[in-house]
Amino acid sequence: MKRRIFNEGHEIFRSTMSKFVQTRIIPQYEEWEARHCVPREMWLEAGREGLLCPTAEEKYGGLNADFIYSMIIMEELSSQGVPGFFLPLHNDIVFPYLQKYANEEQKGRWIPGCITGENILAVAMTEPDVGSDLVHLQTKAFRDGDHYVVNGSKTFISNGQLANLVVVAVRTDPDNPSSHKGISLLVVETETPGFSRGRNLEKIGLQAQDTSEMFFEDCRVPVKNLLGREGEGFKYLMESLQQERLVLAIGAAAAAVGALRVTLDYVKERKLFGTTLGKLQNTRFTLAEVATQVQLGQTFLDELVLRHMAGERLVKEVSMAKYWVSEMQFEVAHRCLQLFGGYGYMKEYLISRFFVDGRVQSIYGGANEVMKELIARELGL
Repeated sequence: MKRRIFNEGHEIFRSTMSKFVQTRIIPQYEEWEARHCVPREMWLEAGREGLLCPTAEEKYGGLNADFIYSMIIMEELSSQGVPGFFLPLHNDIVFPYLQKYANEEQKGRWIPGCITGENILAVAMTEPDVGSDLVHLQTKAFRDGDHYVVNGSKTFISNGQLANLVVVAVRTDPDNPSSHKGISLLVVETETPGFSRGRNLEKIGLQAQDTSEMFFEDCRVPVKNLLGREGEGFKYLMESLQQERLVLAIGAAAAAVGALRVTLDYVKERKLFGTTLGKLQNTRFTLAEVATQVQLGQTFLDELVLRHMAGERLVKEVSMAKYWVSEMQFEVAHRCLQLFGGYGYMKEYLISRFFVDGRVQSIYGGANEVMKELIARELGL
């Protein structure tokens, strides 16, 4: 079905992005999975292709494009089974913090490099002992002249090995040790003394994505790297969650599209019991149900994207999307893999990657149990 959300310019951009995925990412992706990291050169190459921070203003070197361009990047990576190249995190989850809250001096210092790929972005909130519970954030920063001195640790940080600009949530008010008050955001340049990376964490999926620990030991961060106002960090983080959860839902829907596509191709060719697998009633009914779920999720998201771009508050709706679409994605991958039989359990078949990569979707960006709690609150419960 033709999706009305896209115009001619969007479709031209999709062709560019799709070709980049097919010619530059897919041929190398298994190697990146084995290394658990995407080469830095690929970020620079993506920058040269105009695939980094497309919404950035032209005066910094950006395209000043609308959010749908970012959506296309997400969809092509996820639908073609290469989601470990975490461009959406850089473009649409972390970069908006700079776009919204950085001052002009900071924007001029950081944004051009984010567009070229010289700067790779990460956001560090999650901590080993408290998870993503920002109210009990333990990483502290105290003011010492023209610097903040940061001490603490973070974990599960995506882009953690490659990132050289990290938006770090810290507690700058020691008088509120268990409160959202006094949380600030510092942009830490990773060559700063006192900053160190931990190991590249082993995961069951998203093997090409570098996910790391980070440590801060008397790390002296210039005061000029404070993002926005001191003590306003919790508010900034909450304001950014709508887009973050929408981004995750878009990727989940696109991955479901990809899983359905490779399965349709397989069952039309696979011979079984004297016919093709696609002619058997169980296969036909299963894929009819799967295709319906995929269509419903994508249609819902297309509407939400337009409403998000119009500036609507969509806490309930994006929570619904993140929860329902991510669970739909995993169910689709599970049911499609079953139709491959034993071959579905083999890494050489792309459906296996859709399956293992899909498991994290209901966990990160706010677990789906949290999404249900937010939905219930919005319902007045």
